[in-house]
Amino acid sequence: MAHRPRPAAPGVGRVVGRLAALIDAHAFALLRMTVGIVFVGFGALKLFPSASPAEQLAVDAATKMTLGLVPETVLLLSLAALETAIGIGLIVGGRLLRPALVVFFLHMGGVFSTLVLLPDAMWQPHSPAPTMEGQYVVKNVVLVAVCLVVAAREWGRGPGRTDHTVPQTPTH
Repeated sequence: MAHRPRPAAPGVGRVVGRLAALIDAHAFALLRMTVGIVFVGFGALKLFPSASPAEQLAVDAATKMTLGLVPETVLLLSLAALETAIGIGLIVGGRLLRPALVVFFLHMGGVFSTLVLLPDAMWQPHSPAPTMEGQYVVKNVVLVAVCLVVAAREWGRGPGRTDHTVPQTPTH
């Protein structure tokens, strides 16, 4: 005899529907704030020696990008400040959101450059598979995808618009 699922208790459908509507109404804020929290957290870790698992990787990549002209401590503190500022901008939103998104995408360019700048640290020998450090970098595609969605909505509103609706294209 086939097992039939039990019907939901009365009212559960309404509760789920209300919850879905609430999440839908705040989805973009939730997306940007969660990425912001991640950035504040990872930025803050870089303020404490050896607390960030990506500390040495970040320093090595930044050292290559700056041709070794900037001391490691300055690079690490700068990355900490940059990531924390991006996170705060994403969390707070408003006038800080657009600059935070621009800086986020520039920062991600630097993050992904490590795949090329530090190939021995990023890729397993004789394999196209990333190392653990490489996986740490590659997983950022999820953050980029989230910020692309947030940016499309934010930049789609046009300058000076403060509402959270994207203008609709007229249909004929």
